[in-house]
Amino acid sequence: MLASYKKSLRAAFIPFFCLALGVHASAQSVGNSGSINGTVVDPTGAVVAKATVEIRNPVSGFDRATTSDASGKFEFTNIPFNPYHLVVTAEGFAATVQDVEPRSAVPVSVAVKLKVSGSTTQVTVEAEGGDLIENDPTFHTDVDKNLFDKLPLESQSSSLSNLVTLATPGISADSNGLFHGLGEHAEASFSVDGQPITDQQSKIFSNQIPLDSIQSMEVIAGAPPAEYGDKTSVVINVTTRSGQGVTTPHGSFTASYGSFGTSTGAFDLSYGSQNWGNFISVSGLNSGRFLDPPEFVVLHDKGNEENVFDRVDYQISSADSIHLNFGYTRSWFQTPNTFDSQNATPWNGVVVANGGLDPNGNVVGPADQRSQIKTFNIAPSWTRLLSSTAVFTLGAFVRRDQFNYYPSGNPFADLGPINLQRESIGQNRKLTNAGLRSDLSYVKGIHNIKVGAVYEQTFLDEQDRLGIVDPTFLPSLTDANGAPCYNATTHQAIDSPCSDLFPYDLTQPGGGSLYTFNGHTDVKELSLYVRDNITKGNWSLNLGLRGDFYNGLVTHKEIEPRLGVAYNVKKTNTVLRVSYARLLETPFNENLVLSSTGCANAVLNPLLGCTVPGVTPFNPGFRNEFHAGIQQAFGRYLVFSGEYIWKYTHNGYDFSILGNTPITFPVEWERAKIPGYAGRVSVPNYHGFSALAVFSSVAARFFTPQIGGAGAVPSVALAGGSTPFRIDHDEKFNLTAHLQYQLWKLGPWFGFNWRYDSGLVAGQTPCYGGNCAQTTVDSTGAPAVALTDSFGVPLTADQEFESGLFCGSQHATPTVALPNPCPLSQYGSTLLNVPKPNTENDDKNPPRIAARSLFDVSIGHDNLFRGDKYKVSLQLTAINITNKYALYNFLSTFSGTHYVTPRALTAEIGFHF
Repeated sequence: MLASYKKSLRAAFIPFFCLALGVHASAQSVGNSGSINGTVVDPTGAVVAKATVEIRNPVSGFDRATTSDASGKFEFTNIPFNPYHLVVTAEGFAATVQDVEPRSAVPVSVAVKLKVSGSTTQVTVEAEGGDLIENDPTFHTDVDKNLFDKLPLESQSSSLSNLVTLATPGISADSNGLFHGLGEHAEASFSVDGQPITDQQSKIFSNQIPLDSIQSMEVIAGAPPAEYGDKTSVVINVTTRSGQGVTTPHGSFTASYGSFGTSTGAFDLSYGSQNWGNFISVSGLNSGRFLDPPEFVVLHDKGNEENVFDRVDYQISSADSIHLNFGYTRSWFQTPNTFDSQNATPWNGVVVANGGLDPNGNVVGPADQRSQIKTFNIAPSWTRLLSSTAVFTLGAFVRRDQFNYYPSGNPFADLGPINLQRESIGQNRKLTNAGLRSDLSYVKGIHNIKVGAVYEQTFLDEQDRLGIVDPTFLPSLTDANGAPCYNATTHQAIDSPCSDLFPYDLTQPGGGSLYTFNGHTDVKELSLYVRDNITKGNWSLNLGLRGDFYNGLVTHKEIEPRLGVAYNVKKTNTVLRVSYARLLETPFNENLVLSSTGCANAVLNPLLGCTVPGVTPFNPGFRNEFHAGIQQAFGRYLVFSGEYIWKYTHNGYDFSILGNTPITFPVEWERAKIPGYAGRVSVPNYHGFSALAVFSSVAARFFTPQIGGAGAVPSVALAGGSTPFRIDHDEKFNLTAHLQYQLWKLGPWFGFNWRYDSGLVAGQTPCYGGNCAQTTVDSTGAPAVALTDSFGVPLTADQEFESGLFCGSQHATPTVALPNPCPLSQYGSTLLNVPKPNTENDDKNPPRIAARSLFDVSIGHDNLFRGDKYKVSLQLTAINITNKYALYNFLSTFSGTHYVTPRALTAEIGFHF
């Protein structure tokens, strides 16, 4: 099979290399960016030197200026794909304006002829309604550094995810930098200067690219063009900052300090010439609240992070250029404790200070679990201009995440209540993604064609070490006939599975040893694609075809047509669009081997909740996706863009947890249906005021049975039909509004955020009637709610407290539980939305997190002392200014329970040169 892939790879690249040997012509673009060049002349054709040339996009906020050289020439490199106003001014000449739109790696060349001042009427350079819309079939959002530099961001350690959540539609916010794009767990991919990154980027899986290295970002929520695959609910195109053309070095030093002892320090520098450039950023973070904890107060939540990013550009000749991205990030952080884990559960019921004693008589103390993630990335590429209409690109990349999870020094400190952690576990997991990418761009007439190939190989190494620390676990198991498989008196394992687990039960007399699981696989994937963007009059078509060849623990091939059509009604400044995409959905790589093979392992099988023994591999999913949308400009003051989405997926993915430990793994459901809508409203800069609002509603309906991954139900169960349920990515409505005002050109600025979330599904919420598992009666025979999870396991007092449960006038505390069961007439929650009695339905009316509104503000000054060469900036930010007490989620099967950030204040000072 691998040989056939290599053969296909050679066949894909040979035509590109042949073309690359042909024509000499300037290649300045890379990945998701293009270039614009031209010459400024006067009415006689003589060149005009020192003319000011500016390009701007009023919606994204992108704005850049340069001057023409002695030959009248000018050039902009590293320009994100978008339409721009190009404005040229020079002393003695009238200003001139024209529109330019780089949409590929092929440089856009423009000729600018200035008119002598007074020979014509003055040219207006303000944006009109037609400048606010894009005749593009793909729904997307553009965000430039000029906006997100002033956007109040909650998370310092996952600022890129936070930016995506706040600035783009279709995103549901979750804890720890995770977001759900259009109703799915983590089906988002990043393209960083053309390098595909499809593995999870939340801060409990990987380290993200630092925000200060990003120039602009395009987030695609519509049907993705053919060059994108694997994880495509949202595609995040990132263009990094470059030093090319920065002939005078520019940079900054910034430092901040705020709540929870959070401090940061950062340095960045851009320098170069017209032929080369270097941008480097170095930053560090230390915080007492690194992750979103399962309690509103902070317990055991320290962490730090260090980032280095370097981008090098070099123009070898007029036809050839090379580009290199290098990044390294290290993060270390504690696993936040609950009150239950802060006061460790005594393994033998003997309570002393700090929780209890272990079997050897040692004081257990609080849980002390920690993680370390090291991320390395290097991505070189070569671009060759074949002619004025064709550009060839060849790139390579190697990215590695090494994740280490460390248990408490005393393993019995990891023991929690019965529905919490019952094992002490450590992990050393490595994910190395290496590959080649190549594409040929050709622009001629109405056609903008791109043909490309990507070959990736992902090396997965998983090592888990665990021991059982709950003395009641083995006695609770039974053999295949339902008989006890463990003798609690003699402490002997009678039958499987107890006999398989017995050597690793640390609670037994004399203790046990740790079990080690080692897993490895290589995931190979070859992707070939061709797409043509056709522009004809008011019409814009995106035609594409993609082929993916996936070879992991299973093999799969998929042909994926893509089609998008847009029509520009210029008279009303309206764009109408429809699109369709067939998509391959590849399995998550994080702990893929454990989930696929764990049920065939005699030790792991009972810990993973497996229903049958055997390998439960993942079959890649496939999806049919339909979009219909509109974009409408209202004068030059406001533009709206909205989309309705239908997604039908066979084999949909989610995550589960290994034995209630912090180790998560992928699972696969039979299918998913996800309808919804998303929209964006933008107010371009008007006398210093600008605004952005994004909103969405997504119904994430998944269908049983589980067909892949640990705990899977046999596929033959499909004959009995499937049951829909709302997964915890489902949210009825969310909205983010950002307002920004610059008081005067060199004055202070103000920023304000309002984030409203109607609440994710919280399936473990106790409720009454319908499909609730907690329906019961009290001692008088009256209707009552059993305070258990959906598996019948009683909630702890702390879990009742975390979820805001109350019974009459009594509210749960971390140490005092509510009466159980609670009479139905007295039952409720301050933090959860509990369905009314007899109305709960896993599909139509599931329990949810209570709705919340969070408000953030920032105020700053970019040039306090009005310097010219050197500037001092100051910024004050307040997150959750009302100190809203609210949850992200409750006992989620993926992430457990987490609270939103309490009120947090931060002051930042910067020096810029």
